[in-house]
Amino acid sequence: MAAGISITDMIAQSRDILASRSVAAFERHEKSGTLRDAVAYVALAGAITGLFGLSEGIGGFIGNIVFTILGFLIFTYIVHWLGSRRGGTGTLDEVAYSFALFWAPLSVLISVITLILVLTLVGVLLIPLVAIAGIALNVYFAYLATQASMNLSPGGQTWGVLLLAALASFVLNAAIGALLL
Repeated sequence: MAAGISITDMIAQSRDILASRSVAAFERHEKSGTLRDAVAYVALAGAITGLFGLSEGIGGFIGNIVFTILGFLIFTYIVHWLGSRRGGTGTLDEVAYSFALFWAPLSVLISVITLILVLTLVGVLLIPLVAIAGIALNVYFAYLATQASMNLSPGGQTWGVLLLAALASFVLNAAIGALLL
């Protein structure tokens, strides 16, 4: 990887962030990698989660990786752009790398739990709860990552960036999806 960061190091940093659950944890690691490192980590997570969808064929597997990377890039670019306009001083590398450190492991974890639940009859009923928990965890860590990587104050400024980024990402992803179908 370009910045000399290995996947093993990124996994260790992800563990630290997920265990510490703090802005300080993100700040410890935000300068350790680049956008390129972040995309590689997210692509790896996309490949792992895509393996669970191989029943859709190789096209579904490749599509999962492509849309995972595309969605990640769209969201992190928008967070950086909006954060910069609100006085944030972080770089795109810091934003993308910070987001990758929680997003990649959470997506794999949620996919594994969902697969296990799908394999059990009773477990299927718990999938909506896993989805809600996954969204809540991603929102929480996105809030911390945005604060740390963009150097924004806690509260409305950070929430505003995340809310607008989520809405813009949804619209862009939906438009791209509609064009490709």
